[in-house]
Amino acid sequence: MSRHQTVLRVDNLSVELPIGADRSHAVQGISLEVRKGEILCVIGESGSGKSVLSAAIMGDYAKGLRHAGGVIDFLGEDICTLDDARLHALRGNRIAMIFQEPMAALNPAIRIGKQVEEIFDIHAPQMPAAERRERMLALLESTQLPDPPRIANSFPHQLSGGQCQRVVIAMALAMNPDLLIADEPTTALDVTTQAQVLKLVRDLRGRGQHGILFITHDFGVVAQIADRIAVMEGGRLVEIGERDQVLNAPGHAYTRKLIAAVPALHPELHVPSVDGEMALRIEHLTKTYTVGGRSVAALRNVSLNLPRGKTLAIVGESGSGKSTLVKAAIRLVDSDSGHVWVGDTDFLALSGAALAANRRRIQMIFQDPYGSLNPRHRVGDIIARAAQLRGLSAKDAWAEAGDLLEQVGLKRDALQRKPRQFSGGQRQRIGIARALAMRPQVLIADESVSALDVSVQKQVLELLAELQQQLNLSILFITHDLRVAAQISDHIAVMRQGEVVEYGTAEQVLLRPHNAYTQALLAAAPGASDLPAAGPPLRLIRPAAH
Repeated sequence: MSRHQTVLRVDNLSVELPIGADRSHAVQGISLEVRKGEILCVIGESGSGKSVLSAAIMGDYAKGLRHAGGVIDFLGEDICTLDDARLHALRGNRIAMIFQEPMAALNPAIRIGKQVEEIFDIHAPQMPAAERRERMLALLESTQLPDPPRIANSFPHQLSGGQCQRVVIAMALAMNPDLLIADEPTTALDVTTQAQVLKLVRDLRGRGQHGILFITHDFGVVAQIADRIAVMEGGRLVEIGERDQVLNAPGHAYTRKLIAAVPALHPELHVPSVDGEMALRIEHLTKTYTVGGRSVAALRNVSLNLPRGKTLAIVGESGSGKSTLVKAAIRLVDSDSGHVWVGDTDFLALSGAALAANRRRIQMIFQDPYGSLNPRHRVGDIIARAAQLRGLSAKDAWAEAGDLLEQVGLKRDALQRKPRQFSGGQRQRIGIARALAMRPQVLIADESVSALDVSVQKQVLELLAELQQQLNLSILFITHDLRVAAQISDHIAVMRQGEVVEYGTAEQVLLRPHNAYTQALLAAAPGASDLPAAGPPLRLIRPAAH
C-alpha cells in the first residue's frame, strides 16, 4: 500500500443513543477519512461523541447504542456489516487501539513479554516460539523502552505509567496494523512522559506504515502532532481541515472557543502583598515511608509560605510529594517533623477537641467531584451539613446552602437534586460550595480541574479567582500542569522527589526558571510552542490582597 492511501473512510455515520438520553444520537452524519502516513486528530469535549466514533470504527458498540446509518470503509470492507468472527480477525491485527488507561489495558498477573507474545498467539499462531520472543523484544525496543529483556520479565505494577503506555503501543504495533486508533493515550500521564509518548506517536507517523486516528480533548496536544484536525461537538463534526488552517483560522465558533480556552504559559502580573501576612506557613516538613524494607523520603525538609488572599501553586509530577504534602498539612498522615502554621496556630501541635475545632479553617476541593459527593444525598443536604458543623441551625444551614450555590454560579433549585444529575463542572462548583460552607481561611484545591474539559476548566479557575477576591481566600493549588498554574497562581513551588526545587513568583518561575527540572516541565507542556492561535492568558482580574 502506498503512503497517503486512504486507510479509513467514514461516510455519514450515525449511532443512536437509547431512549431517554439527552439527545437522539451519540454521533450523527459524521464523514471523514484517515490516510496512511498521517495523524488525524479528532478533538472534542466530554459528550462530543469522539470515543463513540472510535469504538464504532472497531465495531464495538456499548450497551444501548445502535448503528443507525452510514458506512465505515476500512480498505474496502464496511465495518458496519461484518460479523463477529471477521471483526475479531481485524482487531489487534489490521486495526489496533491504544487506550487511555495503560494499567487497565494490561493484565496485572501476567508478565509483559507474555502479554505482547499473546498477540502473535492470536493472529499468527504458526509463528515459532523463538521468533515470537525475538519480535516481542524488538517491539519493546522500538517503543524506546530501556532494557527490553528486563521489561519483558516485569509485571505491569513494576513499571511506570509511561512505560506501561509504551508497552500498550508495542502491543498495538505487533501485527503492523494499517490503522492505529489512539483514544486519549496521554491524558493519564505526567507532562514529561506525555511529551515522550507524543514524540513516539510522531515517529510512528514518520515511518509511513500506519494511518493514525488520535482522539483527544486537548488542543495543546493537537498542535504538537496533528496533520489534520476534526472538531466534534454534540455528536456532529463541526470543522475539519489541515492543522495550520484550523489552528490559525478556525471557521467555527466552537473551535475558536476550545482554542481560546487552552491555558497559556504566560503568567498574570500580580502586585505583591503589601503587609506580607501569611495565611499558611509550612516549615521544615518531613515524611518518610518504609517500602519493602527500605526508607523512602516522601517529603524532605519542605518549607513554603502562602500569603493571605493569594494563591500558591504546588506543581509536580507523580511521586513528587505534592499529595503527601497536602495530606501531612491537613493531618491525614502524620509527618515525622516540622510545623504547619494556620495563622498563629501550629496545626500539627493540636489534638482532640482543639484539632476538631480548627479543621474547618482548612478545606479541600478534590480532583474527582463525583467521588467526593455522597450520591445518595441531595446537594442541599451535602452543603447544609457542612454549615451545621459550623454551628448553624438546620433551617439557617439550608438557607446558606442556597446562597452558596448562587455564589458559585448555580441555581437554588439545585438544592433538591442529587450529584448524578449534574455535569462534572457543576459538581466541582458544588464541591467548592461545600468547602465554603465551613468559612475556611485556606482552601486547598487538589488537582481540582484536571478531570474537566478545557472550557469548563477555564470557568472553574475564573470562579476560584472571583471567590478569592470576594472572600479574601488563600488558596493552595495542587497541579501537575504548569499551564494551569500560570493562570491562577501568584507564587509557584515546583516539587520533585519530595523536595522544593524552585520557588518564587509565578512570573519568576515561568519566565526565568533556574532549575533544570522546571525548564524541562515548561518545555514539555503541550502546545507550549506549537499552538499558533494561542492567545493571551486567562484574564483573572483581581486586586492584590492587603
